[in-house]
Amino acid sequence: MDLGEGPSRRMLVTGVVVYVLWTGSLLMMFGLPSQLTFTLYFAPPAVITYYGAQRSRRNERRWNLTQWALWVRYLTLGHRPVINGGRRAAERHEWLPMSARLGERAEAFVELPGMGAFENVLGKDAPRLTAGRAVPFDSKTRMYGPDAVYRARKRTGGKPQ
Repeated sequence: MDLGEGPSRRMLVTGVVVYVLWTGSLLMMFGLPSQLTFTLYFAPPAVITYYGAQRSRRNERRWNLTQWALWVRYLTLGHRPVINGGRRAAERHEWLPMSARLGERAEAFVELPGMGAFENVLGKDAPRLTAGRAVPFDSKTRMYGPDAVYRARKRTGGKPQ
């Protein structure tokens, strides 16, 4: 049980996990740090833990680390639409393109000097997503009693469809 002073246990556990992953991967790739590279081994996990463990301004119930993870997931995987209540998986052309996910940032990024090569990756040639005309919603509510349900079940032979 936390006493309310100092860092919370969740932040300490998060920090330990981030340090183990970061330092372990750097040790496997580059070996032991020198005096010059020690900062690269120590500083990034400290900054990520400190700022990531703070409450998000957009959603009070989430940490910044969670918001960052969701943002990276959205950029890499995109939004896969749910079609017909999930009965059919969306095809690749139905996914939200990278340019739509980035919005105006994609156009500003491509206009930077030397970034024109990313034009195809960002899908600048992809058609703009626009909404069609409104679909009228004209439903009628009907209530069936047990007698009507019984007759319908009798017609189908009592077998579920």
